[in-house]
Amino acid sequence: MRLSVHDLECVRGERLLFSRLNFDLKAGELLHIEGANGCGKTSLLRILCGLGRPEEGEIRWNQRPIDRIYHQFLEQLAYLGHHPGIKGELSPLENLRLVTRLHRTRAGVDLEEILGAAGLGKHIDVPARTLSAGQRQRIALARLLLQKARLWVLDEPFTSLDVHGIAWVQSLLDKHLRTGGLVVLTSHQTVDTQCPVRTLRLG
Repeated sequence: MRLSVHDLECVRGERLLFSRLNFDLKAGELLHIEGANGCGKTSLLRILCGLGRPEEGEIRWNQRPIDRIYHQFLEQLAYLGHHPGIKGELSPLENLRLVTRLHRTRAGVDLEEILGAAGLGKHIDVPARTLSAGQRQRIALARLLLQKARLWVLDEPFTSLDVHGIAWVQSLLDKHLRTGGLVVLTSHQTVDTQCPVRTLRLG
């Protein structure tokens, strides 16, 4: 598995956020994107997922442009945006069940066990809107364990989490990388893993 970016350029309004951006990420590697607010971190993640268009440049998945294999690329992609993207009227369990209907998911997964590991075992049946911001973030992150995606693109995954939540996410990242996954993330938090971590600073 391989994600590569070639001479990428991004403009928002009349402002150039970045240009001539290049990197190559292989299985088992994590790319940590850093930079001040407004430098284009979220814009870059959205472009990588095909949710935004660059002014110039190309993104390739396994050496093929993603716009030519977009449906195949999406099957390998899990994207967690800056907002959790969960449905507040649904419980954590119902939110995960919804994921199993909308995405290719792993066979034989135990949703209650996943929520328990996420620290939500006592809250699986309450509306998500009644939970704290950190608990809603845990629901969003738990969805990663359902999907078969090899590429995780995560925008500030540690947001609102306490120390235990951060440690849990670090363990998820480490396991994903050790099994050949790829991760691109933005964070002000240090990423603690024994797997290769590369840093890209924007701005």
